[in-house]
Amino acid sequence: MDTTLTILGIESSCDDTGAAVVRHAPGQPPEILSNVVFGQADLHAAFGGVVPEIAARAHVEKLDLAIERALAAADLGPRDLDGVAVTAGPGLIGGVMAGVMCAKGFAAALGLPIIGVNHLAGHALTPRLTDGLAFPYLMLLVSGGHCQFLRVTAADRFTRLGGTIDDAPGEAFDKIAKALSLPQPGGPEVERAAARGSDVITLPRPLLDRDGCDMSFSGLKTAVLRARDAALVDGTLPASTRDDICASFQAAVADILVAKSRRALDLMPEATAFAVAGGVAANGAIRAGLSDLCAERGIAFTAPPLALCTDNAAMIAWAGIERLRLGQTDDMSLAARPRWPLDTEAAPMLGSGRKGAKA
Repeated sequence: MDTTLTILGIESSCDDTGAAVVRHAPGQPPEILSNVVFGQADLHAAFGGVVPEIAARAHVEKLDLAIERALAAADLGPRDLDGVAVTAGPGLIGGVMAGVMCAKGFAAALGLPIIGVNHLAGHALTPRLTDGLAFPYLMLLVSGGHCQFLRVTAADRFTRLGGTIDDAPGEAFDKIAKALSLPQPGGPEVERAAARGSDVITLPRPLLDRDGCDMSFSGLKTAVLRARDAALVDGTLPASTRDDICASFQAAVADILVAKSRRALDLMPEATAFAVAGGVAANGAIRAGLSDLCAERGIAFTAPPLALCTDNAAMIAWAGIERLRLGQTDDMSLAARPRWPLDTEAAPMLGSGRKGAKA
């Protein structure tokens, strides 16, 4: 489809309600005309993590408002759209269902095509939205519910080179923050505490002694909990020790991701660039380690702006444009999917097609 496309994107896979409008003319860079996100951190703060039932209700309350604001910010009306793209999975099923049903109603009322988007594809294709990255490229998706290396050869073709066999790093960041009595979401809080501390606590780097790109973070999380317990003074963890634990944990995660990224690059010498996306990609120490690795290897490094690393609807709208240009649309039978791996040929892996965690 070689015409200018203006697509509404809807995102509701976890605890961010998003709506965005993206426009793309052939031969021109994409334009993000609006990108609205309503977070739910305050709703889940008392529970130490995302509660799916609360998240789903909040999406139902906010989706229409997010769409209204996205259209207003783009200075467009519903009739100016060429289609509706919506996250159809993976994610917390209640939230995904809310988004899919909203998109169906909107598309049916306007007679627009509906495009179901894999949330992970939204992250994986973000470097094409922000930097016009050419295929094929190597992608590290690293977030709360997933962590995997992907060979991205087309907008609908992803090959998994490796991934986490247990916990995802973002989930580990959140659980460590909770264990250290830091606020949620945990990733930014652990990073802030790490900036005040030092990498002085010995922690493991699981699976670095094994070939391949698979990763593990469960044992690292357990080691952090043991370090915390060993440092308690009269049942209280000194603030300086907490900061050192955060710095040591962050350094261990960065080391694992850099080491496994080096191996993934070895497996994909044809890559035009190495890209990273997902919420954990917003971590400065991890970005710096991956950037240094790419400089060492002489390959371009791409990381989206921080606002496009975390969940957002602009990436969903762009993935919808990519699918629509390939002639791929859905109908009213589109279903919400709690699990949806990008690489359907690969053996199932815990962190390859799920998203979201209950408190």
